[in-house]
Amino acid sequence: MNAHSLAHLALEQGRGIVRLAPTWVPRFYCVPGRRIKLHPDDYYALGSSRGGFDERWLSSTTPADNGPLTAPHEGLSFIVVEDGGHTQKILLRDAIEELKGALIGDRIWMEHRCWPMYSKFFDNMGALPHHVHHQDKHAKLVGQNGKPESYYFSPQMNNHGGDFPYTFFGIEPGTTRETLREALVNFTKGDNKITNLSRAYRLEPGTGWDVPPGILHAPGSFCTYEPQRNSDVYAMYQSLVGNQLVQEELLWKDCPPEHKGDFDYLIDVLDWDANVDPNFVDHHFMRPHPVKPLNEMKGYVDRWICYKSKYYSAKELSVLPGHTVTITDAAAYGFIVVQGHGSVGTWQVESPALIHYGQLTSDEFFVSEAAAREGVVITNPSATDPLVLLRHFGPGNPDLKV
Repeated sequence: MNAHSLAHLALEQGRGIVRLAPTWVPRFYCVPGRRIKLHPDDYYALGSSRGGFDERWLSSTTPADNGPLTAPHEGLSFIVVEDGGHTQKILLRDAIEELKGALIGDRIWMEHRCWPMYSKFFDNMGALPHHVHHQDKHAKLVGQNGKPESYYFSPQMNNHGGDFPYTFFGIEPGTTRETLREALVNFTKGDNKITNLSRAYRLEPGTGWDVPPGILHAPGSFCTYEPQRNSDVYAMYQSLVGNQLVQEELLWKDCPPEHKGDFDYLIDVLDWDANVDPNFVDHHFMRPHPVKPLNEMKGYVDRWICYKSKYYSAKELSVLPGHTVTITDAAAYGFIVVQGHGSVGTWQVESPALIHYGQLTSDEFFVSEAAAREGVVITNPSATDPLVLLRHFGPGNPDLKV
């Protein structure tokens, strides 16, 4: 069966909801935090040259950029299709190209011609280096989109806080460009001490942060749910994290060839005013907000968890034990089950305790715009356990007022 008919079959079988296979992404410079439910034997399943799995990408049509060893389709989500007793897979990206608005909605298809976001679980044992995702004007110079992202620290995914549950954001107000430039010049001399020029914030489960492009950030060691734009553009500005040196090539990653070695260009990449904002917390910290008054939600609680960006948004839905609810949304979305079991539309869903690399699961799905608008029936048969879904939406969600 060709990809075209497989895509239509998947959409028809799921009545507008398709099942996705887990997408695991290794990072050679990271140490897995072991909270994304992989089997303990499988965190280094691709060998030492590829590093450990510390990311699971969700609803992704964006390839991962992991250098020359990057595998084909790395970072890309697959739809799982049952056809005549056989299990087949088709790239979500290819299915969207075939189904267009029938899957992601005419509004997003006509404007973007793709699914222009993805989410992930980032699960590192330690902190990442202070780094930046480029703004559009700089990302376009290397053929990419700028990359805003948001963070939510799901309580279900944080049974421990890792080695450093604090995140550095931005640059301390009053810091000069010349002082920061000197730290970048010192990148190859050992510890360039760039986080001396920043401010760390303690991370709190059940909250999150909004991180537009151009802002320096050194994510802490919580397992983080990260909706973001469809890009993997970044540059590392910190030379030493803990006892681990950062390769100089990552300082110049996604830098146009004519600007390699140009430290003034690295300063220009930053949104300076946003980095030195004295009211950074007010502008970027996010506590969940109910989508409507709690007394109007019978049998469930639905909350905005990422809501400060026009490029994507996210909600956390908890269906209470023993309840069946119908949830309507104005836009297509992907979702991941992080607690409980039950049914979503025609699908049986569950949050697995342990997953082998390559194993299929029933915890990740994508809901077409038509199905979302019609209303998705969700049942939680448990007498005790909530059924909790994290839902990630594309740009311009009509239900969201930024």
